[in-house]
Amino acid sequence: MSRLLRHLLVLGLAAGIAMPAIAAEEHPILTAPLTQAPGKKLIALTVTFAPGQQSKPHHHEADAFVYMLSGRVRSQVDNEPAREYGPGESWFEPAGAHHVGTANVSSTEPATFLVVFVARPEARLTVPDQSATPARTQSR
Repeated sequence: MSRLLRHLLVLGLAAGIAMPAIAAEEHPILTAPLTQAPGKKLIALTVTFAPGQQSKPHHHEADAFVYMLSGRVRSQVDNEPAREYGPGESWFEPAGAHHVGTANVSSTEPATFLVVFVARPEARLTVPDQSATPARTQSR
């Protein structure tokens, strides 16, 4: 990514401007049934955001525990204020919570975090927000 584009992404994030999302790099670590929670499974993966990268609004059909491994991100869930997290910090997202977004706050360094989901086997782990359908008018 060019230096100019990285700076524009960071400036856009700082100004609260919606920037295009780029696919994050995901690496599955483990999937296992939970013996103490019949019908549920644990799914662990790492997610890496490139410098300036951000997610689009979404929700999870699973509980999610997120633990920062490296870098810094700003994340907002539901109507809570956005918060910045760094290595060793964590947050929890209950299933169905509206995840407004997560963004790597650095224009030069990637940010990597561990995500541990507890989910039903058929759960969709990440569900993008639906675009609002424009209202249709009828003429007579």
